[in-house]
Amino acid sequence: MSNLKLGVEVVSAHNLMPKDGQGSASAFVELHFDNQKFRTTTKEKDLNPVWNESFYFNISDPNNLSNLNLEAWVYNLVKTTNSKSFLGKVRLTGTSFVPYSDAAVLHYPLEKRGILSRVKGELGLKVFLTDDPSIRSSNPLPAMESSVLTDSHRTQAQGPVQQVQNIVQNMVQAAFSNDKDKAEARHTFHHLPNTNVPQQQHPAAMSQEPGRFGADQMRAEPQGPRIVRMFSGSASQPLDYQLKETSPILGGGQIVGGRVIRADKPASTYDLVEQMHYLFVRVVKARDLPTKDVTGSLDPFVEVRVGNYKGITKHFEKNKNPEWNEVFAFAGDRMQSSVLEVVVKDKDMLKDDIVGFIRFDLSDVPTRVPPDSPLAPEWYRIANSKGEKNNGELMLAVWYGTQADEAFPDAWHSDAASHHDSSAAGSSYIRSKVYHSPRLWYVRVTIVEAQDLVTTEKTRFPDVYVKAQIGNQILKTKPTQARTLNPLWNEDLIFVVAEPFEDHLMLSVEDRVGPNKDETIGRTIIPLSAIEKRAEVRHDDRIDRSRWYHLEKAYVMDVDQSKKDKKDKFASRLRLCLFLEGGYHVHDESTHYSSDLRPSLKQLWLRTPSIGVLELGILNADGLHPMKTRDQKGTSDTYCVAKYGQKWVRTRTIMNSLSPKYNEQYTWEVYDPATVITIGVFDNCHVGGSNGNRDLKIGKVRIRISTLETGRVYTHTYPLLVLHPNGVKKMGELHLAIRFSCTSLMNTMLIYSRPLLPKMHYIKPFTVMQQDMLRHQAVNIVAARLSRSEPPLRKEVIEYMSDMDSHLWSMRRSKANFFRLMSVFSGLIAVGKWFGEVCTWKKPHHNRAGLWNYRGRPRYPPHMNTKISYADNVHPDELDEEFDSFPTSRGSELVRMRYDRLRSVAGRIQTVVGDVATQGERFQALLSWRDPRATTIFLVFCLLVALVLYITPFQVLALVAGFYHMRHPRFRGRLPSAPINFFRRLPAKTDSML
Repeated sequence: MSNLKLGVEVVSAHNLMPKDGQGSASAFVELHFDNQKFRTTTKEKDLNPVWNESFYFNISDPNNLSNLNLEAWVYNLVKTTNSKSFLGKVRLTGTSFVPYSDAAVLHYPLEKRGILSRVKGELGLKVFLTDDPSIRSSNPLPAMESSVLTDSHRTQAQGPVQQVQNIVQNMVQAAFSNDKDKAEARHTFHHLPNTNVPQQQHPAAMSQEPGRFGADQMRAEPQGPRIVRMFSGSASQPLDYQLKETSPILGGGQIVGGRVIRADKPASTYDLVEQMHYLFVRVVKARDLPTKDVTGSLDPFVEVRVGNYKGITKHFEKNKNPEWNEVFAFAGDRMQSSVLEVVVKDKDMLKDDIVGFIRFDLSDVPTRVPPDSPLAPEWYRIANSKGEKNNGELMLAVWYGTQADEAFPDAWHSDAASHHDSSAAGSSYIRSKVYHSPRLWYVRVTIVEAQDLVTTEKTRFPDVYVKAQIGNQILKTKPTQARTLNPLWNEDLIFVVAEPFEDHLMLSVEDRVGPNKDETIGRTIIPLSAIEKRAEVRHDDRIDRSRWYHLEKAYVMDVDQSKKDKKDKFASRLRLCLFLEGGYHVHDESTHYSSDLRPSLKQLWLRTPSIGVLELGILNADGLHPMKTRDQKGTSDTYCVAKYGQKWVRTRTIMNSLSPKYNEQYTWEVYDPATVITIGVFDNCHVGGSNGNRDLKIGKVRIRISTLETGRVYTHTYPLLVLHPNGVKKMGELHLAIRFSCTSLMNTMLIYSRPLLPKMHYIKPFTVMQQDMLRHQAVNIVAARLSRSEPPLRKEVIEYMSDMDSHLWSMRRSKANFFRLMSVFSGLIAVGKWFGEVCTWKKPHHNRAGLWNYRGRPRYPPHMNTKISYADNVHPDELDEEFDSFPTSRGSELVRMRYDRLRSVAGRIQTVVGDVATQGERFQALLSWRDPRATTIFLVFCLLVALVLYITPFQVLALVAGFYHMRHPRFRGRLPSAPINFFRRLPAKTDSML
């Protein structure tokens, strides 16, 4: 019998409808699930009741879980008639149930039972799945009697339980195939299925019409690139710094003007990159190898050679039947031989001995095209130098394929191989990889008060503060100088943490006994895994959810021995309110270039469905600047990194090439069009005999999703522009192919009216200084986690991709933001001058806004612009200031202090000026079709407004507008309105800022 149970914690209700005729209600909750029914206690005369009662339902058939519904009915008890009146209900579908570790308290709006029902308020529930055998199901619901209605048959909430991942996955799969509850969908608090499986490509977006070019057609000379101007007028820049539109022949066909011209052959799986042909050699194992040493032992390894390229497996000591299972990939356009040679050797101190070899004629090698099954390896007899095949056997598989082959990501590549290390083990540091950054959370630590502090000096009152630490993050409260041993703070300290929660929150109460001298009064340590998760802030959380924690003496405290020497505990205690904030999005990148806007809590992700698929093909780079010297020649060992959401991708490192060809394709799910994908190019300074400690940046590209038309393939070469102390410099060009496929047009249009960030950012926002500090900590956490991968994604790469220093002061950037602001106001002045000329009959009336500008709308993604960035004629002294260290190294101590203060204050002024300019640029983008979907919505809205204005008298409109703007605060929402949300999603020229 299955131990799977559904746990429901009924927490509280808020703002219920009065039903007793005296402005109040006596509320209780009935839970219905799988033919089981439970009831809470009755809270008399309370419109905001708090229950905190837990119930557990047996699940008769776990495979049918997705078809079951949980219903919570809220009733008012009428004691005079021993009856109940309806207050509202909540209905949750089985696809929304999650394991205990992902569950949090969510407040659901109460729904009506019928058209005539009067309902308001919300119900707080925590719903989760558990298979803990120690948990028993709750007692069944008794008969309804007035004497027992106030009794509950409940069980206490248990601790964290084991996750039920396999059941949840089966439930999700069943949810997509069952349409049984579609008719009742409008009566349900909607959820999308919770998917714990990795994101995959959307089948509808990935399917293509037949068409693929062969190798001979791919070698055809492409058309010359067409230069496209980024901005008109004063924003134009040198031709060498502009985008160039190309027409490459990719796996799906030739791209002409963003459209794919199909060929006669079927399309490749990788249809946004050029097909690259490889010779794959899989070395599986050997058996019955002969001995070569005098001692009778053998240390075998295999060397695979094609022309001047060779790959080497790892060697095994004293093993005649080794197993390697390593794959080697030789680029087809670089092979200068018609023979493949596989040599088995014996590792020796002085010279490796040859055990035997196998030769293949490359004209006889078969070709494999996915989705064909992998080629089965075969046993081949090893021949010695005399041609005798009695030296054992080697299992091999040899075939031709492309980068779509499953063996490609983990293979050793000839174009990425180093002359210093040709082994497959060494290639693990330069191969392509996909990374997932950890899910980040905010931890809110509210220091309320302390009681009965004990100090060493009894003759004075303590000057105390609380120091909180998680990892290397340390925050302190303000010192309280109240003449009491029970100090009060009521301060919030915010930290950033990452899953899994393995750290501890350490708090200590410090007494300032003298200048620069503090004494610890007591400490307490709290595991992060024990802190409650919550989806939103309630007004009574600080009162109802706070707890007292005993302080222990400093010499007693230890993380692993916190329960030792309990006799040393003393009466001092600290009152805290601790929460893992799941309703916020943790910014780990610049707010202007965010690639993900979803909250931390996975349950809230279910409300935001995917709107499309983003596909990126990293084709090649050209004209790269040499970053190092090898063999007295300038060269580079480059790789690309792309970031969107929590998914980071890294291409393989191409060694010794200033024009590397990557031809790798990646896919992301898109949940919001107002996001940006960032692609960077770096030089690998840790391979090929390099002695560098940091990977050097070559340049990066940013592309906003909302500027891409649905279904169009954008193929452009992007100049890699980097600002150096001696000015802006072009480091080369990066050739990309990108396509956004919209899977739900309705969801895409609706998302323009929703808030850009989760609602907690508006209900309880952070200050500007808090945002900068928390973003800095988030970037450090992501960098520390990804740097432990193999190959590591190093800290300097994470910081450059996340624009970690974008908030620092720069005279050049401040001037750029000022001129952006002037450009916006100059447009308003021009409109006023034009209107005056029309009124004086100097110019005929005409209108170039809206539909007229559709013909000249931008047809390419935005890119960095040296003119807008004010980087083309910047003064050398200003560049010296921008690249100066922080704190400055110029001048005396007094100049350093004033200089740093100026940079810190001016950095915030610079941000404000940039934000003001962004608002004006969003209005310009609305009329210039920069975001085609947003402009379409705006024009339809203008048409409707025009119709309303035409048929409605002006007096009525003025009256309605007056009543609307003067409405009572009770009818005002705390979240931004739909027009404001729409306006904030419009693109600005921040994407073009260096």
